[in-house]
Amino acid sequence: MLIVLRVHLPSEIPVVGCEITPYVLLRRPDNSISNEDVSESNPMHGYFVRYKWYRNQSDRKVTVCSVHPTEQATLQCLGCVQYKIPISKSYHCTAKCLSDAWQHHRMLHDQAKDGTNKNGTEKNSGSGSTSGIGQSPGAKRGAIAMHPTPVTDKSGEIWFEVGCSKTYTPTAEDIGHILKFECVAIDAEKRIPVGNANTVLTSRVIPAPCPPPRRMIPVNDVLGQFDYNSQTASSGTFSVLSYNILADTCAINEHYNYCPSWALSWPYRKQNLLREIIGYHADILCLQEVQSDHFDEFFAPELDKHGYQALYKKRTSEIYNGNPNAVDGCATFFRRDKFSHVKKYEVEFNKAAQSLIDALVPAGQKKVAASRLIKDNVALIVVLEAKFSAPGKRQLLCVANTHVHVHQDHHDVKLWQVHTVVKGLEKIAASADIPMLVCGDLNSVPGSAAHTLLAMGKVDQLHPDLAVDPFGILRPLSKLNHQLPLVSAYSSFARMAGINHGLEQQRWRMDPATNEPLFTCCTRDTTGTHDYIFYTADSLMVETLLELLDEESLRKDTALPSAEWSSDHIALLAEFRCKFQVPHKNPDSF
Repeated sequence: MLIVLRVHLPSEIPVVGCEITPYVLLRRPDNSISNEDVSESNPMHGYFVRYKWYRNQSDRKVTVCSVHPTEQATLQCLGCVQYKIPISKSYHCTAKCLSDAWQHHRMLHDQAKDGTNKNGTEKNSGSGSTSGIGQSPGAKRGAIAMHPTPVTDKSGEIWFEVGCSKTYTPTAEDIGHILKFECVAIDAEKRIPVGNANTVLTSRVIPAPCPPPRRMIPVNDVLGQFDYNSQTASSGTFSVLSYNILADTCAINEHYNYCPSWALSWPYRKQNLLREIIGYHADILCLQEVQSDHFDEFFAPELDKHGYQALYKKRTSEIYNGNPNAVDGCATFFRRDKFSHVKKYEVEFNKAAQSLIDALVPAGQKKVAASRLIKDNVALIVVLEAKFSAPGKRQLLCVANTHVHVHQDHHDVKLWQVHTVVKGLEKIAASADIPMLVCGDLNSVPGSAAHTLLAMGKVDQLHPDLAVDPFGILRPLSKLNHQLPLVSAYSSFARMAGINHGLEQQRWRMDPATNEPLFTCCTRDTTGTHDYIFYTADSLMVETLLELLDEESLRKDTALPSAEWSSDHIALLAEFRCKFQVPHKNPDSF
């Protein structure tokens, strides 16, 4: 017969909008052990497993803090009540909690006054943090829609059935309540239980933590020569998001033990990341560390629902670990109503490195050189055509999305990879005068050789990063320069005078020595800037930038990732305007 041996839950705390998939260990009729899903529609040797989810209605519902959802609330913001903000957003665990969160919390009041929600979440959401965005088609499968029948257990506790499938996604109605999962083997012919039912209880359901909204700050690009009255000017604007979302294979508890385990779990993080990404309403998304299985099964289909077309290039790690599903890569999405896909270029640095080794490295050093230079990083370069172009004119845009080698001491490898991407872009620029964007995680701090090559167009031969070049790969690289007029988008914050309070506040979050953010990555062990959006200043100008986060506020929660922010990096977002429509040198090339 089929026997349920053991049941346990993947996380100790259930979160609204985060699907729960219990681990059910079975003993098959042939005595082998299995954890496969044996349901009524998929029986095994005349048996199946019946699943039930219950909510405890006899326990006292607990009001939880909107900032620290694992803590019980002790006070409520009356301003939220006045402005009819979702009630769960008004609760706080202590007066200090409300005081610390006030700078961002009052933005909810301002948004309510304006009748808008700049973070993209629905104002009438019962939990204040989830609106069904990103829920899988089966997220509410098995939910009891009408009046559930109460069940009283042996201890006198009253339970209401809320689901009848193996998985369950908590809703706003579950907040503050305990859930119970029950499964038992059933004889398919006799329709009777075989053996005792196995049950497991959750802790109280909490709302998904709601990160503070990040505003878009207007800037004036002093490098631009845009003339709004020019007949050649394009009226089209578009926005670009660059975000390293932290692959699940990298989200290891040992590395991020300051983050609650439930907040580090992929079922929670994927929904939180999707809510954040959708809330920015960007026209182009450049995501890094997107696992290939998560791209296929989650991000591509979910973002498709929101009007995005997807392109993907995974790293070549499967060559080494043999598990293609656990390999991450670069994913570029664009809104179908604003752009159409023209061409895609895939850059595999391992292939380029092998060609370099074959050409430059002596035979006796090739094996050692390969271990240093051949890495699995990639770049995805996409040529798009804007649908907001003037009639009769064709506006193209080239977007490079990359994730550079991580090893902090391999400056030669990082610089060579960035140089490879830039030279590829120069070839595209030679066939067509086209605005360009370079987005991604360069794993290089401002002032490093890799960053300097992009920002300054060249690297001085005396740069300290060039001191380590064991195989001489940097010496023949055409004097380490390029002709693309690339500028870092976020340097606009440092270049601008304090026009308003928001802009002046952002300047305090910039490094005056490098004109880059103080950080884009903030973990317990590492804080620094690794992520960038570069653009060609002769054809694009920056209109607005997504505000940077304050390190002090993040440090109150230790670091990233956290319950509010589900990656160890922060998202960068820039809105651009095309300066003019340029003639194509060779339009047939695309």
